[in-house]
Amino acid sequence: MEKDLLTQKVIGAAIEVHRHLGPGLLESCYEQCLIYELQKLELDVLNQVCLPVNYKELEIEGGFRIDLLIPNKLVIEIKAVNELMPVHTAQLLTYMKLAGIHKGLLINFNSTKLINGVKRLIL
Repeated sequence: MEKDLLTQKVIGAAIEVHRHLGPGLLESCYEQCLIYELQKLELDVLNQVCLPVNYKELEIEGGFRIDLLIPNKLVIEIKAVNELMPVHTAQLLTYMKLAGIHKGLLINFNSTKLINGVKRLIL
């Protein structure tokens, strides 16, 4: 994926959080700190966004929850795991598809060097 300005800003903010906190905390802590950094960059960011899943005639309220969303631009999934697994990538791709957003970032804060825990995805 071409490195665009938005994803560069988000990754830079995540690196700032990781630089101060390091690995080993809960996802929710990293999420709140990343929101703080993104708001300082004057980015419109929403957290824990519930979106319904439509299955045939059935609409499931709160079918999934996006960690962070920059409306109409970027889905951000935060992890604090030993290593990213294929299911984490699949989860983000599904969120992107259902939200109709073509860019996503998967960020694993439980990495010694954060850049090794970042995955950019595009539909």
